[in-house]
Amino acid sequence: MSQENFEYKNAMDRLEAILERIDNSEMEIDELAGQVQEATELLKKCRKILVDTEKNVQEALKSLDGEVDG
Repeated sequence: MSQENFEYKNAMDRLEAILERIDNSEMEIDELAGQVQEATELLKKCRKILVDTEKNVQEALKSLDGEVDG
């Protein structure tokens, strides 16, 4: 598993845990703001990984198109 896959999976697992605690009302109001901030940072990290991955896939497809056309 690549480092990005590992980071993405860990971030998603942590997000799911936070959301589950919120859904189950297992979080005190004092803790909520910190958890929302952590979730926001995790979402930013996941989005960056997805955008970077999409860019890499697009570049790979373009290089394939060049080979087919050439």
